[in-house]
Amino acid sequence: MLLFSLSFFNINSKMNYQRKKKAILLLKDGTVFEGKSIGIEGTAVGEICFNTGMTGYQEIFTDPSYYGQLLITTNAHIGNYGVNKNEEESDSIKISGLICKNFSSEYSRENADGSLFEYFEKQNFVAISDVDTRALVRYIRDKGAMNAIISTETDLAVLQKKLDKVPKMDGLELASKVSTKEEYFVGNKDAKFKISALDIGIKKSIINNLTKRDCYVKVFPYNTTFEKMSEFQPDGYFLSNGPGDPNPLKDAQSIAKEIIERDLPLFGICLGHQIIALANDIPTYKMHNGHRGINHPVKNLISGKGEITSQNHGFVVDRKAVENNDAFEITHEHLNDGSLAGMKMKNKNCFSVQHHPEASPGPHDAEYLFDQFISNIESVKK
Repeated sequence: MLLFSLSFFNINSKMNYQRKKKAILLLKDGTVFEGKSIGIEGTAVGEICFNTGMTGYQEIFTDPSYYGQLLITTNAHIGNYGVNKNEEESDSIKISGLICKNFSSEYSRENADGSLFEYFEKQNFVAISDVDTRALVRYIRDKGAMNAIISTETDLAVLQKKLDKVPKMDGLELASKVSTKEEYFVGNKDAKFKISALDIGIKKSIINNLTKRDCYVKVFPYNTTFEKMSEFQPDGYFLSNGPGDPNPLKDAQSIAKEIIERDLPLFGICLGHQIIALANDIPTYKMHNGHRGINHPVKNLISGKGEITSQNHGFVVDRKAVENNDAFEITHEHLNDGSLAGMKMKNKNCFSVQHHPEASPGPHDAEYLFDQFISNIESVKK
């Protein structure tokens, strides 16, 4: 069993230091990293992953696509600008637990609603700090994503037993854990366009990008039917982002098939993009680490332009299978590894991307994709 010791870091206040106690991160392969509790005792489990973004931690923590995952933040300081209710992507924290280097209970942003610690405390959320995240991320990059456990309990034998019960992400259906239980509407009912959106982990900012383009959006649970979504008589259909493996989501795949067969306007993001692929017998697979960050370079193969994108996914569509499918055209590729980042159907009103055009973490390079969706809808209405 390997042991990585922590370094001592400056902390914001004497009070902060006094409430910190030893905490443990145990990886599935037996590797141990030591850290400190931020002041909330407990245990959290999930697949470990890392995000390279320098800002936007609240948006990340509340993104339903992270459900079931322990998150490592590579930025050295977390909590320093507090929280704001307008920066939530869902109604609660969705990551299973947080691993960071320096955690700040104090904040300096004038329009913050409160501290990140208070935000965590209200939701009894477990986070550990003072971890050598640089060494940890390098280790995960080499060994790949795996299950892990963080805890203020330091008995490794006890933690190992709990960790052994955690299911693998590969084959795991999680959309049902984050999807709405009831249908709901967002926007102006007299808007120009009506959109039926399948919630398999939808972010608030996605809905906002649709409503600001004069769309009235009806959001449906993950296990709804095409017939139910079509009763709204929408002008277009949207398949959202979300967590887990896309393969178990057979209902969503059936919906995508129905929409495509009728040649109705369809747009998918992230998990929705993968669902469209599976609906056309194009396989997906689990990546070694996935892509999670706000500066991923993507090339638009149609325009030839490079785009800086926000990404968050551990599964990806098989590029070779798309290249061998005459019904599809690859529209975007990830420039770091050549993986498929976007595609469209040649003779159907359907396109999708692996990245998140709604995130706009500074660059707005990919936001045009929502305009493309509206343009596709308008072409049909005319």
